Amino acid sequence: MAVVHVERDGPQVRLIFDNPEKRNAMTLGMWRTVADAVGRAEQDPEARVIVLRGAGDKAFVSGADISEFETQRSDPAGVSAYGDAVRAAQRALAETRLPVVSVIHGVCFGGGLGIILSSDIRYCARDARFRMPAARLGLGYAFDGAKQMVDRIGAARAAELFLTARIFDGSEAERMGVVHQAFDASDLDARANEMIEMIAGNAPLTMAAAKLAIRQACLSDGQRDVAAVDAAVQACFESEDYKEGQRAFREKRAPRFQGR
Repeated sequence: MAVVHVERDGPQVRLIFDNPEKRNAMTLGMWRTVADAVGRAEQDPEARVIVLRGAGDKAFVSGADISEFETQRSDPAGVSAYGDAVRAAQRALAETRLPVVSVIHGVCFGGGLGIILSSDIRYCARDARFRMPAARLGLGYAFDGAKQMVDRIGAARAAELFLTARIFDGSEAERMGVVHQAFDASDLDARANEMIEMIAGNAPLTMAAAKLAIRQACLSDGQRDVAAVDAAVQACFESEDYKEGQRAFREKRAPRFQGR
């Protein structure tokens, strides 16, 4: 059964893509689950970070489940509905106040690339394999997804990956900026967990303000909401966490942030 498992482990909310017979390919239902799960995590006052990964170590997400295309993407209405579900999932990941971390083993193709590029931080195994195969499938790639890749790795790199549809490994993904860091497969989980725990211990309001500022910085001058960024920054200075951060510094201990 194709499903996105949603697990809570302390401050972490884990979304695990599980469709083993198809290398964790995304069904329409799975896309819709992502947006819903992120929305629920947003409302959880104890959640600090969202972690994305594939079930097992053979694949993160191999793309969309092509077997659904005949029934789900065969007419304009179906194409539109499917595109809406993909956009909603990716926007939820990109715009949530919570940091989003992708941990990538194995195959990460097509929609899998769209998912990880919607996250804030991406770690992979060196033997992971990446591909943007749209040109081998004859399907059009929506503007939001193309822009996201351009924003992350630049127009020249995005063009090469879209137009060649070639496969590249985790080491090259790191060099291109598709991921932040690549590790040996045996070390990936431990190293990624170190970073995730570090993120989970940071001040939630500060991280939310930083994410907002970074998103706004990627927009044109006419689209930016600088006032919203200013308000988020001011909220940090007015928070109990700001006081706690100062106390912890003076007392030479780890801060205990509450997100308020």
